[in-house]
Amino acid sequence: MEGLVVACRQDAPIPLDARFACGPRETLALVGPSGAGKTTLLRAIAGLARVADCTVAIGGEAWSDPARGIDLPAHRRAVGFVFQSYALFPHMTALGNVVAALGGLPAREAEARAREWLRRVNLEGLEDRHPRALSGGQQQRVAMARALARRPRVLLLDEPFAAVDKVTRRKLYAELAELRGALEIPCVLVTHDLDEAAMLADRMAILRRGATLQDGPPDEVLRRPASVEVARLVDMRNVFAGRLAGHDAARGTSLVEWAGLRLEARACPRFAAGDRIAWCIPTSEIVLHRADRASRGERENPVEGGVATAMRMGDATVVALAPDAAPGDLLHFSVPTHVAQRNGLVPGARARVSLLADAIHAMPPAGG
Repeated sequence: MEGLVVACRQDAPIPLDARFACGPRETLALVGPSGAGKTTLLRAIAGLARVADCTVAIGGEAWSDPARGIDLPAHRRAVGFVFQSYALFPHMTALGNVVAALGGLPAREAEARAREWLRRVNLEGLEDRHPRALSGGQQQRVAMARALARRPRVLLLDEPFAAVDKVTRRKLYAELAELRGALEIPCVLVTHDLDEAAMLADRMAILRRGATLQDGPPDEVLRRPASVEVARLVDMRNVFAGRLAGHDAARGTSLVEWAGLRLEARACPRFAAGDRIAWCIPTSEIVLHRADRASRGERENPVEGGVATAMRMGDATVVALAPDAAPGDLLHFSVPTHVAQRNGLVPGARARVSLLADAIHAMPPAGG
């Protein structure tokens, strides 16, 4: 393919069994807990880390291929790398830091290109400032300008927004999205923030212990995890054990048995009637039946129970409902705080919700 293709495997010192691809003008987010091997994979792409069996190719050109004896050194790989710490030279100005990455160019051309990239990341007028005189967000922009000024074939971002505050982070998100629209290169982003990955990435790869567990569009991965393990890693709160009761071909749905209830779900033909399954539903797809008037979809998989907890978090209230049919399986959902107050959602109160059928997703059972 025209983009980046990576396949890395080793048993030690950091176990890896990861495969992924990233097309031109595409951003791939590598997501997973600490120790999942995310940064090691970035460094392997850049030629900064040795992996026992690692194939890296860009546009069909191999940078690393053990079978063919190819292993280009880092300086021969056209990579733009933004490190979590930014790795700016403290004794150099913003301009000097970008120029330093352009050592192969004549001085005048290098300075002109550096100034242009600093302008493109909104740092025009700050070229002569040293890193200590720049904010965290400004330092991140210098690091981005330095990475892109080299005209890389791949852009690698290692937790680039971790060191800045929430407001600055949102501004940087918008700036990166704008820059990405003008670049025709693959971008691989390492992050632990699922919201960040969903906002910035075209595709997401979930990693655990160095292995790729699932790879796909963020909405697909977050709403339809491939396994219970992935569901836990993407912070899916509502994951339960059940059994597939059957399929309704005419309606294009399946039936899931759970705690004596039969739930209508989106079709899951990979499972046969009688199979043990796990199933999940996003918190956003559980609809509260309002006390003052009928709710939309009120006949869709209604479940009644008692409110176990109701935690106000600013404008939203997060509710855990203990269903009458399965008090130990808490259903988590969120509603605007004014809705929670109007409907009296406090611990011990009664409530009724609907589980939207199209959002119920079946998976193999835990450990199966």
